[in-house]
Amino acid sequence: MTIENCTANDIEEIFSRYRVASDFMKTRYSVSWPEFERQLVVTEIAEQRQWKMLDGNDIACLWATTFDDPQIWEERNADPSVYIHRIATDTEYRGQKLVEKIVGWAKGYAKEHGKKYIRLDTVGENTKLISHYQSCGFDFLGLVTLKDTRGLPSHYGDGGVCLFELAV
Repeated sequence: MTIENCTANDIEEIFSRYRVASDFMKTRYSVSWPEFERQLVVTEIAEQRQWKMLDGNDIACLWATTFDDPQIWEERNADPSVYIHRIATDTEYRGQKLVEKIVGWAKGYAKEHGKKYIRLDTVGENTKLISHYQSCGFDFLGLVTLKDTRGLPSHYGDGGVCLFELAV
């Protein structure tokens, strides 16, 4: 498996994966992803913050990164961190420990950029996902209610947000 930045040619595939992931969430959890704004992904691609894990020519997994996430992490945003968002795994690759591969990649990426933490979040108290992220090395920091969700994707207003952190 290789990891590289997504390109504009991947946009339709990205949104297809997001729809599949959202449909899956609807069958299992109380909160699912909304239809994300196209401009969000276009911007992430232009800023080289949208990633894909390839198995040959097949996209096994997608995610986005940022170095700044103040609305979700509030005062903790001051800590030098890589934030991971919207991990979407192809159905054929579920169960193949791709989050662990992302964590391995993210450790090197964080060090390369002088960051001390890898962080992610998920909306809702999904106990299976909490356990999964903990098994990948993340500390579960708890469930928080965001003070300001303006400008965030709509699902952030649907409940508490679970925060996860891994020291690099």
